[in-house]
Amino acid sequence: MFDELEKKINHNDKIIWFHCASAGEFEQGKPVIEELKKVYPSYKILVSFFSPSGYNAAKKYQHADVITYLPLDTKKNAKRFVELVKPELVVFVKYEYWYHHLSAVAFHHIPLLMVSAIFRKDQLFFKWYGQFYKQILFLFREIFVQDDNSFQLLKANNIQHCSLNGDTRFDRVKKIADRFSEVPLMKEFVSESKVIVAGSTWEQDEAILASYVKDHFVKIVIAPHEIKEEHILHLQKNFPDCVRYSELKNLFSHSEIHTSSIWNSINEQQEKDLQKQLANAKTLIIDNMGMLSRLYHYATVTYVGGGFKSGIHNTLEAVVYGKPVLFGPKFYKFKEAKDLIAEGAAFSIANAEELKIKMDHLFNDPEQLLKAGDAAKNYVEKNVGVTQKILHYIQENRLLTS
Repeated sequence: MFDELEKKINHNDKIIWFHCASAGEFEQGKPVIEELKKVYPSYKILVSFFSPSGYNAAKKYQHADVITYLPLDTKKNAKRFVELVKPELVVFVKYEYWYHHLSAVAFHHIPLLMVSAIFRKDQLFFKWYGQFYKQILFLFREIFVQDDNSFQLLKANNIQHCSLNGDTRFDRVKKIADRFSEVPLMKEFVSESKVIVAGSTWEQDEAILASYVKDHFVKIVIAPHEIKEEHILHLQKNFPDCVRYSELKNLFSHSEIHTSSIWNSINEQQEKDLQKQLANAKTLIIDNMGMLSRLYHYATVTYVGGGFKSGIHNTLEAVVYGKPVLFGPKFYKFKEAKDLIAEGAAFSIANAEELKIKMDHLFNDPEQLLKAGDAAKNYVEKNVGVTQKILHYIQENRLLTS
């Protein structure tokens, strides 16, 4: 790994180092990366990861100049890494407190920030035996936290170098929504129908959705968390009158073209076949990656999966378009989910019957649907601007040269 890094870094490079544990933290880091890249174009961005999912997600990311795994957290590795990279600013995203790496940064007097952090009382930092871990927090120049509970917890433990700042994901999803581009064939599939867009679903999510769609005149777009062939075939079995997105795309030659030009790229018979498929299909199965954040735009009501497993996936991608969101019962670890429920923009369901009651309510009561959608959009709007606060801190304290 160090040999590869040496090939990518020149001795005169000015580098900002971001560390993200995985793909989710990388999404939180992107708004800050892109803003720093814009304001400080002479700097290179190095992003390190702990997990393969984050590393693989970053491979085609145009704003990162160097992508690498973080070396094992030993004193020797940390020293070598910092002295090779020579970052002028280090930003850790949300969590991961690698003692030797953070100590090496602090030893070289490099400004060290933590952004979008969340803390809980049961963490080791705040145990009676956790003094060693608490000392790690004093290595940071500033800790930007997401919520007031985290802020008050740090203050109560004499950690004064912290700011209540919010979650950078709000800026991320707002930027994506503002730059929305049409997904080919989605308008034709949706037409005038009521539509559920279900993202990052697992089998239990899909089972209760199938029971609802079977008995109701609605269309559904499913973007499952796993797109292995075995799982897609299982979905096709549970959702009759379905079509796979890849099957639609096989009717035309270009993989990424605007909807308006699709009809010019196929012959008359293909056009008839495509229109028939879209008209007859009740379910559209998304069997590729990278489209979900745009798909929510087409929903009447959204559903986010994971709430019957370890926890729900990204709800902000759905609500940024002003759409109410439903999810399973395991949402308590997620601040935004609790906030959205309190705002009347989200609803948790525990079984198929509860899903039916809530879906029917939203679909059959336009006033309730509009109210929930407005609450969703307003929630995002009042929480954007986090990235600018971080940038202001960096500029005000002159952590980087122009």
